[in-house]
Amino acid sequence: MARSAAVALTLLVVPVAALSSGLMAISGMSRTSNTQRQGQQTLTLTISAAASLQNALSEIQPLFEAAHPDVKIFYNWGGSGTLQRQIEQGAPADIFFSASPLQMDSLAQKHLILLSSQRVILSNQLALITPRDSGVSSFDDLLINADKIAVGDFVSVPAGHYANVAMRHLKLLPRVRSRLIFFNNVRGVLSAVESGHAQAGFVYLTDAQLSEKVDVVAIPFESAAIAPPQTYTPIHYPIAILKRTPHPEAAQRYIDFLNGPEAAQVFQRVGFEPK
Repeated sequence: MARSAAVALTLLVVPVAALSSGLMAISGMSRTSNTQRQGQQTLTLTISAAASLQNALSEIQPLFEAAHPDVKIFYNWGGSGTLQRQIEQGAPADIFFSASPLQMDSLAQKHLILLSSQRVILSNQLALITPRDSGVSSFDDLLINADKIAVGDFVSVPAGHYANVAMRHLKLLPRVRSRLIFFNNVRGVLSAVESGHAQAGFVYLTDAQLSEKVDVVAIPFESAAIAPPQTYTPIHYPIAILKRTPHPEAAQRYIDFLNGPEAAQVFQRVGFEPK
C-alpha cells in the first residue's frame, strides 16, 4: 500500500515539475520574442546639425521621442561646413540641418539629398557681442577697445561668412583683420567672448540670448539706415533628408515634427523665427 502511494506521488511530482519547466521555457521565449520585436521596431536617426541649434534641438528631442517611441535621435553637432564635408566623405547621417543654404546647396549639387524633403525651417540674426560691461558699445568701438575679435571661419562656418559680409559692408574688415581670431563653430566664438579671451565677437542672436555673460552691442542690418548689401543673404536654416538614409519615412516624421506647434514654441523661446 505504502509502495503504491509512493509511486503515485512520484508520478504526480514529475508532471508538475515538467509543467513548471515548460512554463518557464515559454516565459523565457516570450521575453526573448518581445525583446526582439522591440529591437526591430526601434531605430536611430543620426542628425548632423549646426552647433547653433544645439540647445533648441536637445530640448525638442524628448518631445519627439515621446510622440514617436519607435525612433531614437542621435545628434552630430558642428559647423555647417564641417558637417557638409563629413557627409561628402561618407559619414553616417540621415538628416542634415544647416545654418546656411550654401552648404545644403553644395550637397544638392552632388545629389546627396532628397530634394523633395528640403525646406527652410528657421531664420536667425547676426549679433555683435562683448563681455558684460566692456568698453565696446558700437561697431566703431571695435577699433579702439577690442584687441581680439572672435569670428567663425569665413568659409566653413555660416556665422563667420555672415560676419565677413557685414564687416566688409561696414568698411571694418581692413581695419580689424589683424585682430580676428577664428573658430570652427559659433559656440567657440561665444565661449571666447564669455571668457574674456576676445573683447568682441560675431554670433547668432540665439546664441547671445543663451548667455548671461555677454551683451548684444549691435545687430547688423537691423536698422533701415544700414541696408544689407546685395550679396547678403538672410540667415535661413534649411533641412533635408540624405539620399543614403535607410529610414526615409522616420526622417520625414522628424522634419514634420520640427514644423509642428510643439517645436515652434521651443524655437521661438530661444530666439529663432520659425518659417
